[in-house]
Amino acid sequence: MSGHLHGVASATRTDPLRMLEEIKRLALEVLGGLPGTLYGPIEDAMKVDSLKGDGRHHQYEDQAALWVLRQHQASHVMAYRQQIAKGFDEFRALRIRSGGDVPMRLVDENQLEFDLAGERLTESLCGRYARPLDMVQSRLAAVSEAMNLPAGANPIGPQRLVTAFVETFVEAQLPEALRARLFRQYEHELARLLGDLYGRVNTLLASNGYGVAAGAGLGAPVKPPREREAMRPSGFGDVPHEPYGAGFGGPAPGAAYGAYGGAPGSAPPGGYAGQHEPPRPPMSQADIAAMASELADLRSQLHAWREGLSRSGAVPPTYAPQRSMAPRRELRVDEVVSVASMLQPEPPDAFARALAVSGRLGESIRDHLHDGARRIGLNPDQTCFSAEEDDAIDLVALLFDSLFRNHALQDRARRLYARLVLPYVKVALTDNEVFVKREHPARRLLDAITEACEGNDGETPQDRELLDRATEISQRIVAEYNEDVAVFEMAHAELDALLAQQRRRVELQEQRAAKSTYGRERLGAARNQADSALRERLAEPPLTQAVADFLAMPWRHHLVQVLLREGGEAKRDEALSLGDALIEADRLAAEQRGRELADRLIELQPLIVQCLASSGLDDSAAQHGMAGLVRALATPDSARRTRPASPLPAAEDEAVEESRRYLPPGKDPAQHDPVLAERMRSLDPGDWLRLTDLQGEQIAAKVAWVSPLTTRFLLVNRRGLRVLAASAEELAILAAEGRLTIGAERNAFDEAMRQVRRHLDRAAGHR
Repeated sequence: MSGHLHGVASATRTDPLRMLEEIKRLALEVLGGLPGTLYGPIEDAMKVDSLKGDGRHHQYEDQAALWVLRQHQASHVMAYRQQIAKGFDEFRALRIRSGGDVPMRLVDENQLEFDLAGERLTESLCGRYARPLDMVQSRLAAVSEAMNLPAGANPIGPQRLVTAFVETFVEAQLPEALRARLFRQYEHELARLLGDLYGRVNTLLASNGYGVAAGAGLGAPVKPPREREAMRPSGFGDVPHEPYGAGFGGPAPGAAYGAYGGAPGSAPPGGYAGQHEPPRPPMSQADIAAMASELADLRSQLHAWREGLSRSGAVPPTYAPQRSMAPRRELRVDEVVSVASMLQPEPPDAFARALAVSGRLGESIRDHLHDGARRIGLNPDQTCFSAEEDDAIDLVALLFDSLFRNHALQDRARRLYARLVLPYVKVALTDNEVFVKREHPARRLLDAITEACEGNDGETPQDRELLDRATEISQRIVAEYNEDVAVFEMAHAELDALLAQQRRRVELQEQRAAKSTYGRERLGAARNQADSALRERLAEPPLTQAVADFLAMPWRHHLVQVLLREGGEAKRDEALSLGDALIEADRLAAEQRGRELADRLIELQPLIVQCLASSGLDDSAAQHGMAGLVRALATPDSARRTRPASPLPAAEDEAVEESRRYLPPGKDPAQHDPVLAERMRSLDPGDWLRLTDLQGEQIAAKVAWVSPLTTRFLLVNRRGLRVLAASAEELAILAAEGRLTIGAERNAFDEAMRQVRRHLDRAAGHR
């Protein structure tokens, strides 16, 4: 078992000089044009400040200095690229790296200001990217070792990038305010690019044989299991020791890792010492006890559920808890982990097929592990899983089943998740905190991957980029995870940097959906008011056909347009008075009061032409329509043709089609539960729900907006797209039918675990 080298540390190594050149090419490709991207945003910010008129007298000085910088943009880009290349030269050349005899000289004030600002920026970036930087530094140390050189400074680390920036601009005479803007914008651009760059460099190094073996000293050394056991806070009772510490067979939650709640000063997983960020405070005894109690309750539910399945015959004997069979040796946790590590790089087709059928993943995992155990000489007929190992397998299976059952994950995501099954089984075996602690790196990564994949059909370039990055990260976890959960933390940081842009797009999409819905509601309200006004006027004594047609079409459309304009009460009254005046003119024509009629039409002519123009007619067509109206009213001796009131077209409403998807046909919203409706009215924007449509498909939905006109609730999915706009009464009907649940968790892992507990509770209740 121990002879198998897992991960990527044992891959065939590429020539180190060639490796450095590839990293240099990648760094220049990503960062080389940075100076040229700084000036536009700074200029925009300066324009905004000038429009505010804040009375600052140095704005013109800043603008002039920025103009000078723009004139030298090409030279700045070239100098910056040379500085980045110089970092790689220094990494290779020991004599340059040592510094030689550097003469002492006085530092002018401009240089000092740049240096101080650079130090602050370096400190900020080191704190932000501590984890991936430690991984990059360790792998670059392996590159240096391959070249028989001492480890040098990271050529793409914050200190080198800040030095390149300072050296590029230090000769420019910049006002203090502009210098501060320049550093802030540079930090903003680096924050946008570095997470992705460090992830790609780590992947490149790992795939070319410069990986980090488990337990490699990337910081403070990891304490052996027995030392971690000794550090465990008292109060949990005695737990039999397992070599893999904090799993289902090891210490209780909070005992394994200092940074995740262990003893002060202990290192986080994988030996990271947290050199660039303050360590998390130790967990209190109350928190640790709460987590231990939660985990114990979860395991009790699992045991009851599994025993019920065994009694009912719902589980094949091969996959049933095996301690009830003939005596067999229980596999140790380290043996199961070794088998899982051996199988981890293999194609996940079996798990992908199992995820397509609810409830089959646990069987598939056990079958896979049995097959792997047989390969290394562990006969499944003579061995069995322990209760703790069964718990880990079943919880992972239920977790992944829940994710696919309750989230809109596309077929492409199934293989991605299948690839992660065995790594998460290993996490569950070695660190049971993953199921009860929200800050666990493996848990946060699964949240990020689900956020990237849920409802993502890859229609846009941004969506495809998210799917591709999530796929790359799942492959990296398979390649690199070897009981070091820091791999999950680094992968989460990389994906979360990309998701930050996605969240901004989702926020904008929600705003667009709210504005669109509000616009439709305002249009519907305006049409209803116009239709009501039209019905009142058509109910008068019979009108001339021309007058009735004018009121039913141009005047109604004009009234809708007027009502949609903000603050248009005077215009609204004017439009309504036009309708009344035309009815009065028709009455004058019927009474053959020609002079009064002529005076009235002359008076109304500007308003009639304006009304026709608002329907899209040009001046000539509007004049022609006016002439037709005058002709119809100027022939009182002819037979009067009247138009009866006809049905008016209904306003289009997107909610009608949505309601058909969720509300059964013929369901009257008036038949609702008043108590549930009142509960729905208390929903606030940001609350999460879980909706089930008439076909049984579930979706997480967020209350994005509440209409001030109709009090309807706009629900959107996790990608910000409109799902349903419904009243509190309609939501109450859905809740009464069990197709709406309030309180869906924002994070996918939390929601999945909540559904797992509900599933176990329901299973226990049916027995």
